[in-house]
Amino acid sequence: MTWLFAGQRSDEVARLRVGCIRWQHDGMPIPGDSGEVLARDTVCLLDIPTHKTGTAFTKPVDPLLGQAIEAWRAVRPAQPAILNPKTNQRVDFLFAFRARRVSKHYINETIIPMLCRKAGVPTSDARGNITSHRARSTIASQLYNAKEPMTLFELQEWLGHRTPEATAHYAKITPNTLARAYNDAGYFARNVRTIEVLVDRDAVASGAAANGEPWQYYDLGHGWCTYTFFEQCQHRMACARCDFYTPKSSSKGQLLEAKENLQKMLAAIPLTDDERAAVDDGQAALDQLLERLTDVPTPAGPTPRQIDVPATATLLPIVDVRQGKPGGA
Repeated sequence: MTWLFAGQRSDEVARLRVGCIRWQHDGMPIPGDSGEVLARDTVCLLDIPTHKTGTAFTKPVDPLLGQAIEAWRAVRPAQPAILNPKTNQRVDFLFAFRARRVSKHYINETIIPMLCRKAGVPTSDARGNITSHRARSTIASQLYNAKEPMTLFELQEWLGHRTPEATAHYAKITPNTLARAYNDAGYFARNVRTIEVLVDRDAVASGAAANGEPWQYYDLGHGWCTYTFFEQCQHRMACARCDFYTPKSSSKGQLLEAKENLQKMLAAIPLTDDERAAVDDGQAALDQLLERLTDVPTPAGPTPRQIDVPATATLLPIVDVRQGKPGGA
């Protein structure tokens, strides 16, 4: 339990002292034999001995570890004080038996082989041999990739490193964390919008669409666009009224809306930086976009200058993409 949850080097685990576990509740200490240690919000503290990169320090650990150490201390036979090679002092080591403290190699040479044998798994994997350091690196990565993760500097203090550079080796981002960070960054939501489109199912079923007849109509608010590659049109944000455009107020537009067997759908539209600025920043950005597109040909061929597009063009009625939960209604 100490090897798995303390996040310490094997030498530090072997040199833990009796009384290294302390309990606190609301900042107040709790005796080790008190029943209060089982309270949900009780903090378990572990005193780490002097180690290779620094002095002794204290850190929080899982209460399960504290309870396991307390259980061992209750049955631990009385042992004489043993010399601590790091401090040259005689101390009561937690893991001592028959007047000898446990060797720092005990985890690698006894504990890990025994556990692997009982579990029926090899003592090595794709990362190499399973050593005592594996638990330290694993729990460090888990703390760094948790739902409420530790910062690099907090993890540095918890591991007892002298510099954050040493901690960075353990702070590896898992694919799940990377995916969550990408989703939280909102790149897709910021750069993609949706627009309503009517699909003429009769034109598709009869084969008229294959012969070049319009079969999909993008809703521009003030009219319809029948350009098949609408998402590639540079004028989609502010239609230049080319030959693919049909005003809603025209008889053709009214006949379309009255037509039966039309299916309403949503189409995803990826936005350029200029188009997103027009959406987010309003009329000033839209005017800049219109000015830039003045001499850019429309899908039908003529430029907006040649078509004489109105100066007060209406912005494309697009909406934010709403991501629903899988399996939701």
